[in-house]
Amino acid sequence: MSKILIRGAKVLGGEPQDVLIDGGTIAEVGSGLSAEEAEIVEADGKVLLPGLVDLHTHLREPGREDSETVLTGTRAAASGGFTTVFAMANTFPVADTAGVVEQVWRLGKEHGYCDVQPIGAVTVGLEGRKLAELGAMHESAAGVTVFSDDGKCVHDAVIMRRALEYVKAFGGVVAQHAQEPRLTEGAEMNEGIVSAELGLGGWPAVAEESIIARDVLLADHVGSRVHICHLSTAGSVEIVRWAKSRGIAVTAEVTPHHLLLTDELVRTYNPVYKVNPPLRTERDVMALREALADGTIDIVATDHAPHPHEDKDCEWAAAAMGMVGLETALSVVQETMVDTGLLDWAGVADRMSVKPAQIGQAMGHGRPVSAGEPANLTLVDTAYRGPVEPAGFASRSRNTPYEGRELPGRVTHTWLRGKATLVDGKLT
Repeated sequence: MSKILIRGAKVLGGEPQDVLIDGGTIAEVGSGLSAEEAEIVEADGKVLLPGLVDLHTHLREPGREDSETVLTGTRAAASGGFTTVFAMANTFPVADTAGVVEQVWRLGKEHGYCDVQPIGAVTVGLEGRKLAELGAMHESAAGVTVFSDDGKCVHDAVIMRRALEYVKAFGGVVAQHAQEPRLTEGAEMNEGIVSAELGLGGWPAVAEESIIARDVLLADHVGSRVHICHLSTAGSVEIVRWAKSRGIAVTAEVTPHHLLLTDELVRTYNPVYKVNPPLRTERDVMALREALADGTIDIVATDHAPHPHEDKDCEWAAAAMGMVGLETALSVVQETMVDTGLLDWAGVADRMSVKPAQIGQAMGHGRPVSAGEPANLTLVDTAYRGPVEPAGFASRSRNTPYEGRELPGRVTHTWLRGKATLVDGKLT
């Protein structure tokens, strides 16, 4: 592999420096670097970050290749600056055995646009009744460390306790989709003023908050780790903040869309805004931003949820829940967190690379941009601002809530172990 010299990049948003990549490794970081026969990339003050890590991606393969495949999903990831993604288990068949997680892992190895780490199901068939083969999935070639029934909640407290006890033996983590099912029967959007005015079934905040409260107490009792998926309410923030103050081993994520969009958008009845958990109020959005800034919420995760056109272009009640997010995540975080002064670029690197890699134990990712480290990197033109054009997405699906909306920032280059997967905004 040839040498690559990135000149004049603002590493983590700092002063411009040069970064020399030799093979799959960062060879040197400094000023005025040179290297014979190196490919030169003129950064011109763009921000250089460690490759982004997404702890919550739906790649849909096997079974729903009409929505996404490992190939198209990893291409979308590279376009968005990600060098590794964690693939959720709600596939067909469900990733609840060593065989299925190994299939997903091998597909990731074959396509190479980013690393793919499968997430194993907590229960067989995501049915919430019997623990899946957690140990076998961990011991497989995929080396699964994160387990989730995402899309469904592990609502049975006994099953959740057993899962926490089981993964504790090998340092794994259970990622909970916090949704009390009885409280959300018939729910279509956030319960509040807008749902009342529209006459749509309300999705109360307490449906999320009650599960989080239960699970942090279970994690404390067992002495295990729990991760909260797509936290969306101000009340959930307070529960996680309380749990962390008690020393409970809980981590939490927020999606880009919950940092920007509110339930007011549902007044359009456009199904592109239908998502699980639902878009909440402006008060919730502000609380989520503050919690991400102060570290109560540990990471940003996309919950990239692709759907084919026919599953979203229909009446609100019949539409599938979910939004694509890999290719717009960094722009939304710049809009909501960086340009508002809540985070600097070092903070973005922490929330979108370092900590998700630590939670998921993604070896070689989320590492410092320094000599001797793997060359998993992304270069961002932070001065760019333009409309979102889903027709140009690498994802197979187009269900984005940002079509036509102007957002800042554009990923121009992504490197996976020194190999360019994105150059000048184009996939290689």
